[in-house]
Amino acid sequence: MSDPLQALLEAGVLNTSSFPPNSRYYGVAVKTLEQKNQEPIAYLKRRFVPPPESFSVVQQHTVAQGDRIDNLAAQHLGDPELYWRLCDANRAVRPEELTETVGAVVNITLPEGVPGVGNAG
Repeated sequence: MSDPLQALLEAGVLNTSSFPPNSRYYGVAVKTLEQKNQEPIAYLKRRFVPPPESFSVVQQHTVAQGDRIDNLAAQHLGDPELYWRLCDANRAVRPEELTETVGAVVNITLPEGVPGVGNAG
């Protein structure tokens, strides 16, 4: 009789990500570069940032003096380590660019692909 856990892993039923669920790299495949007569090199498959149109905006935050992106993520998403979701949804390359201008608007969105009021139906 085979190991049931191993059977689930082999079937791809269980996620075996090297990263926690709140990481932007969760679910990104780890690949290996094999070079002749050298140690294999592990790397992450490229992660493409989704276009902002693939996110449903649920509210907007107007940046105030002293705002930080990790605090906004904690306040609106429940986890400061999800700051990258705000970056993705607002096309920010550098996290600090979202809060460096007082009065700027930051879109707070659902995760990519989750339909909301704006795109339901």
